[in-house]
Amino acid sequence: MKLTVVSAGLSTPSSTRLLADRLAESARDGLAGRGHEASTEVVELRELAGDIAHHLVTGFPPPRLSAAIDAVTAADGLIVVTPVFAASYSGLFKSFFDVIDPDALTGKPVLIAATGGTARHSLALEHAVRPLFAYLRAVVVPTAVFAASEDWGSGGDEYTDGLPGRVRRAGAELAALMAVRPVGEEPEDDVTVLERQLADLRFD
Repeated sequence: MKLTVVSAGLSTPSSTRLLADRLAESARDGLAGRGHEASTEVVELRELAGDIAHHLVTGFPPPRLSAAIDAVTAADGLIVVTPVFAASYSGLFKSFFDVIDPDALTGKPVLIAATGGTARHSLALEHAVRPLFAYLRAVVVPTAVFAASEDWGSGGDEYTDGLPGRVRRAGAELAALMAVRPVGEEPEDDVTVLERQLADLRFD
């Protein structure tokens, strides 16, 4: 199976990329537990910023950007991670998905995640990132993962899972969705199919 990870981190090293790598590892573990092996390709948007701008202006993607778009559209599952700026996804993140065909992600399982300086930015996942992928008709896993600066190394408490627990749960949900969608299958344009797949999910 093909798992593609889109990271919109701007720095090196990047907490956005670190979160993306942890989520990918969790999803691969979940797939392995279900008898599936997954290859992973990481798309670093920081390296494609100029190509994305060129494509927006000319309508033609340079070769590196074309390869990245192909990696996203051909994936059996996606992990997308953006830093939060001004209470929303980054402009680079949005611009990349603006150059992808609006129908290319229909039915595709997607795990959404974000990083930010404080937990007060966490709702950006629900009011900005999730609606974006709902508009693209992707199937977004229930658990969205936000990592604030204080979350790294946090084990949580009796009421709230820490970051490692949220990463494990989100990865398991993505793996479950990928496992019930046959490799390479073109999604049916029928919302009841997706509802049935979600209803059949079983998480350990």
